[in-house]
Amino acid sequence: MKTTLVTDITIKDVCDGFVYNELEGKGLFGLSGKLTIQPKYQRNYIYASDGGKKEMAVIDSLLKGYPIGLIYFNKVSDGKLEVLDGQQRITSFGRFVNNKFAFKGEDGQIQYFRGMAEDKKTKILNTKLLIYECEGTETEIIDWFKTINIAGIELNRQEMRNASYSGNFVTLAKEEFSNSQNANIQKWSAYINGSVNRQDFLECALNWVSKGNIDAYMSLHRNDTNINELKKYFNSVLDWVSAVFTDVEREMRGLEWGRLYEKYRNTAYNPTKVSVDVQKLLEDPYVKSKKGIFEYILGGSTDTKLLDIRVFDEATKKKVYAIQTKQAKDKSNCPLCAVGHDANKKRIWKLAEMDADHVTAWSKGGETNIENCQMLCKTHNRVKGNR
Repeated sequence: MKTTLVTDITIKDVCDGFVYNELEGKGLFGLSGKLTIQPKYQRNYIYASDGGKKEMAVIDSLLKGYPIGLIYFNKVSDGKLEVLDGQQRITSFGRFVNNKFAFKGEDGQIQYFRGMAEDKKTKILNTKLLIYECEGTETEIIDWFKTINIAGIELNRQEMRNASYSGNFVTLAKEEFSNSQNANIQKWSAYINGSVNRQDFLECALNWVSKGNIDAYMSLHRNDTNINELKKYFNSVLDWVSAVFTDVEREMRGLEWGRLYEKYRNTAYNPTKVSVDVQKLLEDPYVKSKKGIFEYILGGSTDTKLLDIRVFDEATKKKVYAIQTKQAKDKSNCPLCAVGHDANKKRIWKLAEMDADHVTAWSKGGETNIENCQMLCKTHNRVKGNR
């Protein structure tokens, strides 16, 4: 890859013809239309997502004369360039010069660019940028892009994939799943963790439709001119979830809904009963894993490991052990061994050789208290299970 150092381009030059798309949250063009600020492989603009601290830092650096680091342009054709690295910084000062946000100085004064003193405006606009213009093949450019970090914010996995498989499919997918203005984001957020600007919703949709093979799926569909399959599958999963679980609970966010959809979508459920069961389990003080409730119900309410039921504390176990051992008269202190016919019928087990067990299983209404606790040898406790 060939690189050429350019030192005579100013912020005023870059901001000439600057366009920022409020709907998509990204810088589009600059440098009198010659510069594409956010090509297909670039991440969304994220410097405003932390309350504006990072974009404020860019303006503060310019006013103090601090260097803002190297910027890389990719030369795509004669006279045409695209930002390879630096789009967050360029979008920051482009937005500021175009009065999209105000700067708060150390004195607490808040100013838009148009209201600044002329000398400060001039200082910003006349700042020269240190730019490398790069020329190379698509593979070289994308590989180079993936090695670059911006202000310590590394590309996450999906941003890397977007760069590797840039094309029609990624562009359309980002417009749908990485658009903070999409009216569906609030609904999706009830079930999915993450930030739309960091590609978390897109990654989730791709993970669901690809059954976890995101890279293979993106490679196969890279040049598709639509994302119909992706959208249809994504919406099918969420429609199924909302049909089975009519109440939206905060514990639902971030669950593996794609996997659960594949496993249980052909099972019939009574949404009214499901709602009652969910509320009962959410209110149960013995259920430690509230997030496990939903898969527990989908699976027929049998796998109590998903709920991480609160176990008996050490004091309770020691007390029950002492009582059973004291009451053992020529028989084992394990109640099930005592009524058996094997060599352990009279064995006195050590505390470490026994487990606490619910006399009446939790799933059948038994509580986790001393009245419902018995100590069993480990073998019998495993055999007894949920009975």
